[in-house]
Amino acid sequence: MAKRIREKTAKILAEKDNRPFAKVTHVRVSPTKALPVVNLVRGKSYDEAIAILENLPNDAASIVLKLINSAASNAEHNKGLNRHDLYVAEIFVDNAPFTENRYWFKGRGRGSRIASRRSHITVKLDMAKGV
Repeated sequence: MAKRIREKTAKILAEKDNRPFAKVTHVRVSPTKALPVVNLVRGKSYDEAIAILENLPNDAASIVLKLINSAASNAEHNKGLNRHDLYVAEIFVDNAPFTENRYWFKGRGRGSRIASRRSHITVKLDMAKGV
């Protein structure tokens, strides 16, 4: 029994993704608004992604900028990598399960619902090819 558990553990560790990453959960920006920002930086080098995000006027751009900087810091501190040799290997936005619901009161005693959506954003960096 213990031998089987050790084999399973070794297999899980061998298949584990060791790329540096950062994740932010329940951020108050809609996934539909964050997705175009994320699509702009996917596959770009670290320096190019930072330059793009610093010049975007979107609210989601500042969140993604902080997230990429955090992932680069994780790469430097935990893996000993140089942040200028990295590129954005994976970045994706998921819909968070919690949605804040409020009501906007209208005439004749009616109301319309306002749903403030939340999202989870994940970034995985990797070493640039040829470095």
